[in-house]
Amino acid sequence: MINRFWLQRMIHWSLYLCLALLVACSPGDTNRLSSSLHSLYSEEQPALSGNGHDLAFVSNRNGNQQLLLYNFPQAKFIPLPGLNRPHNIVENPSLSYTGRYITYLTSDYGRPVIAMYDRATKQSQILTPIYTSWLRNPRISPDGRYVVFETAKSGQWDIEVLDRGPEIELDLPNGVSVDSSAP
Repeated sequence: MINRFWLQRMIHWSLYLCLALLVACSPGDTNRLSSSLHSLYSEEQPALSGNGHDLAFVSNRNGNQQLLLYNFPQAKFIPLPGLNRPHNIVENPSLSYTGRYITYLTSDYGRPVIAMYDRATKQSQILTPIYTSWLRNPRISPDGRYVVFETAKSGQWDIEVLDRGPEIELDLPNGVSVDSSAP
């Protein structure tokens, strides 16, 4: 039979362990991220930039769903001011070559829309404001000009291509130029 001293000792240490786990798993400060990719939270839908430097993914690290961007050479998370808002759903990230442009699926008044975040301007814009049908799986081209996605506007899933236009600032590797004579 366990004597009373050891029983109290086991209860005491069990409470400490429970408290430590509770503190470690609490969302805490919503503006603070661990510098490590590894966490106890649900993380999914990874997307890698064309140059392999940035990883975007959906996480619930800070108590709500958010899109995070991790830079491998710097071994740290990159802030995305204005992208993650409370009670906003973000899904299916996709990155351009250097990760300047991030496309993702979100909702606007309860309907799915495709948005794009520009890290240079720190602003998001909705790319599909006129679509009234369901959308899913947005992907941005490496240069950032084209966005492809699936739409159900014809009653079945079809692929559409959205051309952001020739005037946008392309996301190209250093030293690469665009041939203006190309069609």
